[in-house]
Amino acid sequence: MDSPFETLDIDPDADEDELVDAYRRRVKSAHPDHGGSAEEFQAVRTAYEAIRGGYEPGDELEPVETDGRRPTDEGAARNGRHDAGAARNGHAENGTGGEGAGVDADSEPEPDRRGARVEFLDYDVLTDRGWSLTDDDLFEKAAESGLDGDAYGEVFVEPRTNLLKAAEDAGHSWPFACRGGACANCAVAVVDGEVKMPSNHILSEEMLEQGVRLSCISLPVTDDLRVVYNIEHLPGLDELRLPPQHARKMSPGD
Repeated sequence: MDSPFETLDIDPDADEDELVDAYRRRVKSAHPDHGGSAEEFQAVRTAYEAIRGGYEPGDELEPVETDGRRPTDEGAARNGRHDAGAARNGHAENGTGGEGAGVDADSEPEPDRRGARVEFLDYDVLTDRGWSLTDDDLFEKAAESGLDGDAYGEVFVEPRTNLLKAAEDAGHSWPFACRGGACANCAVAVVDGEVKMPSNHILSEEMLEQGVRLSCISLPVTDDLRVVYNIEHLPGLDELRLPPQHARKMSPGD
């Protein structure tokens, strides 16, 4: 069984930046969408979490178990629940508001909910029309503007399903790359409502306070949400993106 350092292809004395870079590279290549497998994807996540948790060469590491599901289904959103990032960042765990320490996802059972209604808006519309994320009537203006169904609409998110997968299940093509919370390609701005991310490896505290979340690992907390997607080119996010740039009009099944 490969050690976490071998899985991420880094030296045991690698620094934090090298660790994060290696994780971002490997989590993308390990995903089934990019030729990997669910088992390999989970192994990369486990390796990263183990090293961040203080793993040293020679320590025992529990073998990775997988049920064979693709990481794009509801299980993917919970793959990072052991990550130290969730414990050190209350915003990443608790959504867009509130204070206090983050809580490990295993310490709180998922609420017995039937799902959430998500009203979404493409950031390109804001650029074209001179609107702002801080406009109080942003979604009201969108609803009255006769936008097409890709630019503005609603999706229903089943329990334990992330925002990106819900959008894709509804036939939408939101930007993404790694599907593992390691890049900002899938970033959204949560304007109303709350979501939780089981881990956070890349978003700054300032971004979290502004409502920025990663749709590939974000689970709704409230019954109703309003999010703006396609924000990956905003200041601070562009450098957190992973190549290649996904064509926004490509169908989810491509």
